[in-house]
Amino acid sequence: MPNERHKEIRRRRQRRKRLGNLKAKLAEAKSVTERERLIDLIKRRQLFFNPDKDK
Repeated sequence: MPNERHKEIRRRRQRRKRLGNLKAKLAEAKSVTERERLIDLIKRRQLFFNPDKDK
């Protein structure tokens, strides 16, 4: 039975994995609208995301 610490670690790993996938899609984004949508999704998960710095 996982305790609270293991639950938090699992949540953190899943968040990082999701962010990696979103950033990979952002790098391959072709249209401006798709890029803006992905930036919005990333900012929901990572508050201090700067798309210009993370290119």
